[in-house]
Amino acid sequence: MRFDRIAVIDWSAASVPSPARPSPDAIWLAVAAGDQVETTYFRTRASAVEALQTLARESLSKGERLLIGADFPFGYPRGLAAALTGRPSALALWDWIAARINDDPDNRNNRFELAATINQGFPGMGPFWGRPAALDLPALPERGTERHGHGLPERRLVEQRVPRAQSCWKLYTTGSVGSQAILGIAALQKLRRSFGTQLSVWPFEPLAQIVLAEVYPSLLAGAVTDEIARTGAIRDEAQVRLLARALMALGPDIGAVFSPDASAEILSEEGWILGVGAEAQLKAATTPRLAPPRLRNDCFALPAGVNWTPVDEALALLRARLEPVVETETVDLARADSRVLARDAVARRSNPPAPNSAVDGYGFAHDATGEGPQLLPLVPGRAAAGVPFQGAVTPGHALRILTGAILPQGVDTVVLEEDCSTDGQRIAFEGPVRKGANTRRAGEDLSAGDRALPAGHVLRAPDLALLAATGLGTLDVFRRLRVGVLSTGDEIEPDLSTDLTKPGRIHDANRPMLLALAARWGYTPVDLGHVGDDRRALAERLDEGAQQADVILTSGGASAGDEDHVSALLREAGTLQSWRIAIKPGRPLALALWQGVPVFGLPGNPVAAFVCTLIFGRPALSMLSGAGWTAPMGFDVPAAFEKRKKAGRREYLRARLTPEGQAEVFRSEGSGRISGLSWAEGLVELDDGARHVKPGDLVRFLPYGSFGL
Repeated sequence: MRFDRIAVIDWSAASVPSPARPSPDAIWLAVAAGDQVETTYFRTRASAVEALQTLARESLSKGERLLIGADFPFGYPRGLAAALTGRPSALALWDWIAARINDDPDNRNNRFELAATINQGFPGMGPFWGRPAALDLPALPERGTERHGHGLPERRLVEQRVPRAQSCWKLYTTGSVGSQAILGIAALQKLRRSFGTQLSVWPFEPLAQIVLAEVYPSLLAGAVTDEIARTGAIRDEAQVRLLARALMALGPDIGAVFSPDASAEILSEEGWILGVGAEAQLKAATTPRLAPPRLRNDCFALPAGVNWTPVDEALALLRARLEPVVETETVDLARADSRVLARDAVARRSNPPAPNSAVDGYGFAHDATGEGPQLLPLVPGRAAAGVPFQGAVTPGHALRILTGAILPQGVDTVVLEEDCSTDGQRIAFEGPVRKGANTRRAGEDLSAGDRALPAGHVLRAPDLALLAATGLGTLDVFRRLRVGVLSTGDEIEPDLSTDLTKPGRIHDANRPMLLALAARWGYTPVDLGHVGDDRRALAERLDEGAQQADVILTSGGASAGDEDHVSALLREAGTLQSWRIAIKPGRPLALALWQGVPVFGLPGNPVAAFVCTLIFGRPALSMLSGAGWTAPMGFDVPAAFEKRKKAGRREYLRARLTPEGQAEVFRSEGSGRISGLSWAEGLVELDDGARHVKPGDLVRFLPYGSFGL
């Protein structure tokens, strides 16, 4: 069983059109299709029914299956249908009610009068109750306690399974689902007449292409509360959106919620609430099944005929072809530091939320003052931050006001206490004072609804202060990028505690370096360990890495030699793109997808691996994490060295600044001199062309800090 679209509607029994501005206790419709959910607000029942008819026609024309869930009872407790229609059938009762309800386009209706008429057919008083006191309907009691002797059950069987559900006999005040049921049944009966056998009502009829079902969004009460806290939405809108999304997320498993635990006799007369008996599956579906996005298989392919790739072209290709590979999640503000916003953060309240004083002083109405000496009597009391002044300040009077205090009515200007003299009853100061002086306007920083921070922003401590001030307690962020790091090669000894005596063995310097870089950039480092020159073992480790990480960095074996097993294995898998980049140090950069996970094959030389990770890895990982492209910010400084450079490759020299602000470079350009990375404070970048750098010439210096280190 599967539905292509799912609609959930929160009904209203209002007797007048709902406010033009979207409001609670009105009609809200959510329609889910795939991963998308759209909500619509309706002021009248007539407009909502028209929207449902349009939705049904569209689904039929496209051959789609449509489920419409409505949040009111589809049946009544045992006995009512038979008493009114002669048959214990809910659908017979639908016909009976629809023939007697008058529901005008402006929401005026006769539901109370019809309920009073029904009551008159039963002994005693009831079963319906609740009405405005002004209505003269003696057969319809105002209170439920006034009923007696009518002989019908108070609740349906399904309502006994859901204790929070209100009785459908209640017609007025909070929780009056009885009024929604009478008017809702009459409305849905119009759909039945419009679409005939193409539409069915569950559980009374076999499922058709369009299915109407009773729903109860409060089955997801906890998740709805979380949704409201996360989005700030009106409860009615939040609950229909969440329920529609959850039902759609069930996919082919939606049959679980169509399994009522009741006899056929009970179901045909009383109906059932969709999902009762399958609450666990429904609640589990409120957390969408997420899978990380995948890159295209050809995302690393170079244009035809390209062999050597200049640095700028390589960066441009990466920027154009990479995209986020992590799903989104919601986190509390307190846990959001260094996270990447998945959506714009929109202020829920203004900052400041109300006009307030910027200083300790005295507040008054500016229009009551002028030039020269000013003498104003003081109003008793004061205004302080968190303790507003209760009342208004009369023009020509002043009030003691402290920093951060809300400006009370009658105050638009504040004078510093240092600029005043006072005897406790009056203040004196020299005018004129500028209107609005020493005050802060409501929303002068941000107004409610403004974008506080854009999607893709990496959150920092000051950002958290801004978002807290604007009322955002939870945020939609990208899950932290998981960066796997794998070292390769028989020459590598991964155990740093091992005392090497065998010639040709070296300790693993790259893995701790790359793991530390991933952590410093706010990602989750995943240590994939070390694998020797064994393709089967390497393939198995890459298989494991693809399950644990969103991107994998390997070091060593990225070139085209006999023992370059990383590039050979990736070539066998058919996804290798070996970029020979015109860069020094470094050159080979193996790029591939392994089970859909991007793999960056870095050079084995630590200096080259470090430089390539800064220049290519950092912006690529930033794109994959959802933070967008990052480029280092450098500046020109005088050189404290001399160097001749040939054309054809861009060079990066390990460098630091002298006390005089000049760039000095490490004494050796050897790629094996790891000490130069620690000695340096950044890199000097020399462009692709030939150059003879002399002391005093300007060179581009890229500090480590510009790479987020």
